[in-house]
Amino acid sequence: MSKKPELRGRAARLARLLPSGPSQAARTPFVLLVVLLLGGGLITLLILNSSLNEGSFQLSELKKETTELTDQEQELQRDVDAYAAPDALQQRARELGMVPGGDPAFLNPDGTVRGVPGAAEQSSALRPEPRPQEVASPAPSVSIPVAPSPSPPQAVPASPVPSAPDAPPTPDAPATPGSTTSGR
Repeated sequence: MSKKPELRGRAARLARLLPSGPSQAARTPFVLLVVLLLGGGLITLLILNSSLNEGSFQLSELKKETTELTDQEQELQRDVDAYAAPDALQQRARELGMVPGGDPAFLNPDGTVRGVPGAAEQSSALRPEPRPQEVASPAPSVSIPVAPSPSPPQAVPASPVPSAPDAPPTPDAPATPGSTTSGR
């Protein structure tokens, strides 16, 4: 039978440091641990990559929406600038029947008037053409007679219900000299 040769000297000392006998370390738990760590890292990287891609898609959609809203804002600002232009304001005022004002007068702090006011005059060139609905249905003219009052107006108690000019006076509000009643 063959025996292992005995070691001497330095080799014997080294051999004593090594475990004696056939010992197999349990490799299965270690291999499972390494596989689980690698698999977990791979899944973590996959989830992180997916969330970054989702954020990238959201960012590109938001940039596109911002561009569209910026274009819309600029278009609306151009419209506002066009309506605020002096020529456009003058044309719109003419369409509404407005005329240039006359000379202004100013009130001083002490109540005196400075300047001579001038009336606004509408020339035939500035007069707008009547609109079709104005020609079709002219508004009825209402004239309110004004009686000259020799004395300053006196205080009249306020009526709880305002009365129309053509309505008869209410019992608690006295009739004014200029009011008329007409039976329809």
